[in-house]
Amino acid sequence: MTAVHPRGVNHVAISTRNIKNQIAFFTDVLGCPLKALYRMHGAEGAWHAFVELNPESYVAFVYHPDNPDTRDYGVTHAGNASAPVTAGALQHISLHVADFAELLGLRDRIRSRGIVVLGPVDHGFCKSIYFAGPEGLTLELTTGEAIDDRAWIDPEIVEINDIGPDELEKYRQPEEFVSGTGPVAQPGNDPAKPHMHYPAEVYEQIIAMPDELVWQMASQTDPPVRLD
Repeated sequence: MTAVHPRGVNHVAISTRNIKNQIAFFTDVLGCPLKALYRMHGAEGAWHAFVELNPESYVAFVYHPDNPDTRDYGVTHAGNASAPVTAGALQHISLHVADFAELLGLRDRIRSRGIVVLGPVDHGFCKSIYFAGPEGLTLELTTGEAIDDRAWIDPEIVEINDIGPDELEKYRQPEEFVSGTGPVAQPGNDPAKPHMHYPAEVYEQIIAMPDELVWQMASQTDPPVRLD
């Protein structure tokens, strides 16, 4: 039995109306190689692209013909790394680089492609540069060290957010969950809990399916190009 929690970001998926422009930007401006471009499983008319940060971490783009062409700063997009945006939306993405020399090298690469870069800026536990990507993306590159929670959890902000001492301790030291010998049963649809957005009757059918059936119906493992 193993204690479990997420260990990193495999990919962050960004909606796009022009997947070629996103691929061109991330490959040429940032030097991230294209690793996948294929029809999205289970979504008619949609396709996926993946550019590689490292073999365990990617930025993905999702083209869907019904993606709206909307950019409303303060609602759909932040526009910079400290601006407001709708709750639950992507405020900005920060991508990790190895050290300060690499950060400066990428600053120069980005500027050489005609893209404005702000920084570097020293945030204490990390150093960053900021710039824009296609379709209103706000991007950051960062190098730094592990965050020391003793120094960087501000008691004033804790109090403003009505976080009590016991709650704070739980947040700093989350309870471990040890996976048992069998799967936990699917809970019912509780409207008070976060849930994915589907038509209500479809969602009820989906969550009633056993995991084995979801695996069978939704999995698609064959790549578009056969490597025989």
